[in-house]
Amino acid sequence: MASTLCGNEGSEIAFFDLETAVPTEQGKPFAILEFGAILVCPRKLVELHSYSTLVRPADLSLISTLSKRRSGITREGVLSAPTFVEIADQVYNILHGRIWAGHNIKRFDCVRIRDAFAEIGHSPPEPKAIIDSLSLLSQKFGKRAGDMKMASIAKYFELGDQAHRSLEDVRMNLEVVKHCATVLFLESSVPDILTEMSWFSPRRSPRTRSNEKSLPSGVEESLASSSSSSSSTTDLSLSSVDATDKETHPIVSLLTECSENDTSCCELDPSDLTTLISKLHIGTLQTDAAETVTEQQAESTPSLDPDAKYENFLRVDEVSVSSIRASFISGSLRMELFHNNDPLQLYVESLKIRFGISRKFLNHEGRPRLNFVVDLPPDLCKILDEANDVAHNLSIESGTASTWRLTVIRNERFANYPTARLQISSESNGTEVYQIEEPLETIQKLNFSSNEFEDLESALLPGTLVDAYFSLEPYDYQKMAGIRLAAKKLVIHMKK
Repeated sequence: MASTLCGNEGSEIAFFDLETAVPTEQGKPFAILEFGAILVCPRKLVELHSYSTLVRPADLSLISTLSKRRSGITREGVLSAPTFVEIADQVYNILHGRIWAGHNIKRFDCVRIRDAFAEIGHSPPEPKAIIDSLSLLSQKFGKRAGDMKMASIAKYFELGDQAHRSLEDVRMNLEVVKHCATVLFLESSVPDILTEMSWFSPRRSPRTRSNEKSLPSGVEESLASSSSSSSSTTDLSLSSVDATDKETHPIVSLLTECSENDTSCCELDPSDLTTLISKLHIGTLQTDAAETVTEQQAESTPSLDPDAKYENFLRVDEVSVSSIRASFISGSLRMELFHNNDPLQLYVESLKIRFGISRKFLNHEGRPRLNFVVDLPPDLCKILDEANDVAHNLSIESGTASTWRLTVIRNERFANYPTARLQISSESNGTEVYQIEEPLETIQKLNFSSNEFEDLESALLPGTLVDAYFSLEPYDYQKMAGIRLAAKKLVIHMKK
């Protein structure tokens, strides 16, 4: 197989793409109409092997309008294609144990692949790692093309129009990554000149504007697409690729020089494209928020001994954003967020309170709402943004008409200081609140209710640091939807 031409077995990167039909009924899965993939040598970024096929869905009513699709797929073409169960072994062999790559694959294609294997009762393929060019380029390349759709970036580099066919799209995806990497390499070589000439911020992501109402970048074309190519075809022509030293790896050349104390660059595996590209450096100013977080982390603050019921709460550095997913509870429209297979629950130390409890905002009983606003460190922002996009995407797929509220609050006047709102429950099994008085470290539990909250109000003052255990709970109520950050335990640091 191609792997013999590119080093170790399974070392290739599998770029893949699906074209799908949107389900006609809520709760039903998407139907895969086409699967296309190429295996790419990570040392030379050349295509080693390709495979594409149309797929005949079990529900043929989903292909009744295929003659009108812009990709050119017809009902007749799909009817003559194999079913997914007939190609499942081939798909499994291509994907399992390899690095997966694609545009918006974490939130769309990976989910569809797992669903398709579950429907036929087979174990799904598992990736060695995932490279999502949507999130990667959002962080590193920015919105130079106007948005982060692959069609827009391809047009920016004059690579032609997106075909919305699986095999053509993955090949375009690879070319887009190559072109973006080249630009970033040039900018990293002379950052003082090229990045200064650029009109965009490389760190600006598609989620920056809090009033953005459109679909998450890259989802639109995936949701709208429902294509196929001619019946199952395999390109068995393999490129002859010789082994290449690390020094000549095309992506290694994008790395900045290692400092005397940092040898990590010299130990990188050239097949680990995610780590390699993440090492790209662009000359940008450090944000005020990052500096603030560093100062806060430098301060040593005491915390309570962890309670057994909070042992499953994850610290920020224990969370992999690629492992965040959302799903509906069986038989209902209630959504849950997960990290791998566990509920997504976080523990964050030393969050700085921006706004305490306000008497201006009342609940339906006329009592103040028990919530407060905290500043967010950058790493926590990434987690909350990813959870927001995953849940929002699933909400869109469900057909809800509710307005989505962003989890992270960003104000253009204070771009370096994103915030979020933590909700407190006054129920008997609600939020546990403790105070630690420094420097004596005296611990006191606060007992409060929704109508007797003066002690809580006086404790949650702006500038105070709080350790928070909280869960991420999606909601859809009275035409409003979003994610509620439900505080389960708070430890407030009071200074005498």
